[in-house]
Amino acid sequence: MSTRSLRFRIAAWYAGLLTGALLIFGVSVYLGLERYLYWNSQRALSAESRTIGTQLLSQHPFKRANWLETEIEEAYAPEANSHFIRIIQQGVGAVYVSGPPKDGSFDPTQVPLSNMDQELSRKILIEGRRLLIEGARFTTPDGTRFIVESGAPYQQIEVVLHGLLVTFTVYMPFIIFVAVGSGYWLMRRSLQPVDEITRRAEGITSSNLSERLPVIRTGDELERLSVSLNRMIERLDGAFQHINRFSADASHELRTPLTILQLELEGIAQSHRLNPSLTDQIGSALEETHRMSHIVESLLAISRLDAGEAKIVMTRLDLGQLAASTTEQMKLLAEEKSIQLTSTVAHDAYVEGDRSHLQQIVVNLVANAIKYTQDGGEVEVRVRCKANSAILEVSDNGAGIPDYALPHVFERFYRADKARSRESGGAGLGLAIVKAICTAHGAELHVSSREGMGSVFTVELPLRDVPARDEARPAVRKI
Repeated sequence: MSTRSLRFRIAAWYAGLLTGALLIFGVSVYLGLERYLYWNSQRALSAESRTIGTQLLSQHPFKRANWLETEIEEAYAPEANSHFIRIIQQGVGAVYVSGPPKDGSFDPTQVPLSNMDQELSRKILIEGRRLLIEGARFTTPDGTRFIVESGAPYQQIEVVLHGLLVTFTVYMPFIIFVAVGSGYWLMRRSLQPVDEITRRAEGITSSNLSERLPVIRTGDELERLSVSLNRMIERLDGAFQHINRFSADASHELRTPLTILQLELEGIAQSHRLNPSLTDQIGSALEETHRMSHIVESLLAISRLDAGEAKIVMTRLDLGQLAASTTEQMKLLAEEKSIQLTSTVAHDAYVEGDRSHLQQIVVNLVANAIKYTQDGGEVEVRVRCKANSAILEVSDNGAGIPDYALPHVFERFYRADKARSRESGGAGLGLAIVKAICTAHGAELHVSSREGMGSVFTVELPLRDVPARDEARPAVRKI
């Protein structure tokens, strides 16, 4: 998972905000519950003190010496309930003090006496444990004044708070994990249309600009993005078509004047009345005219292939046999530079394509390899089958192609400094024609090279079944 991805960043922000919100919620619940339990304990203890004063002390003087103690023990059972009850009579002192609680949470004898003038609601610390005490002043009908104190250990509140804290500690990480996981899954589901748009956009090139991206009818930003990208692709398609039409029209219009110029120059060159100097100049002009005609013809071929106006006769043919025969025909060109030209081809490597165009691929790649291989070098043509593909490879041990030039070798008129110079001949259109033919045939074209060690050009075509004897006639179609 990339930490820079949109999914990760949204998930991280979501997890952070959720964690912060849950922490704030947990702290608020903890503090609110603590305050509520404390207030509830105060109210209960205060009510207990007033009840004792109203129901028991109103009967002062008491019927017998231990009557008050018996009544409190029977009604409230302070030792069993871990409560503290003490009654203080003004001028006499404590007339009743509850005994130690059964759980041993505090020692009643350690609680300091209160007087009639001090605050009766208080917290005291006994042996490291807190005790809540609420008191009430009461005056009997005979004028005797009492202080009734009721208390309970704070530990009872701490037990509830500790249980809440444990619950938060155990379940909050689980809740965060489930929420973040669910949120990430929902984000993946929500961003799947973006992945589909990206996948389709990666497959759109200059050769299939008629395709469009899927439009997600959600009415949100994704739909607007899809519509905007489709409009941009439509504008690019129009621009490419305009450029292709311009190239094709310009090349077509240049053919006629160049042909006339070439014929005129040839006629002048054949005249016996010209001096040698003028003949050389006319020969040089004629050579440049031939070169321009070749460039125009190449541009016209590329433009027709790109525009889909080239008629291609699709037949099933043996690519190995085609490559071997074409290589044999080009051995004379290799012998001029003492280059060893060999072919190693597989049998029954049947593909579907136009014979003349596929032959032109072999011719252009072999001529390119011979042109940029030093005298005495080697050029090899190989055809092999791999899975469902027939692979044509043309390799050499020539000058190679610099790394910076590899992405541009199939561009029109592109020539690297060492391997694509004007002096070596050519205009940088041979590989562009190969690229256009491969695109028209649905073939993949790759190049690998190391400077000073040679290059390998690879064409991969879909492999077809061996044709039957009574196979139908070749189909003619436009690509």
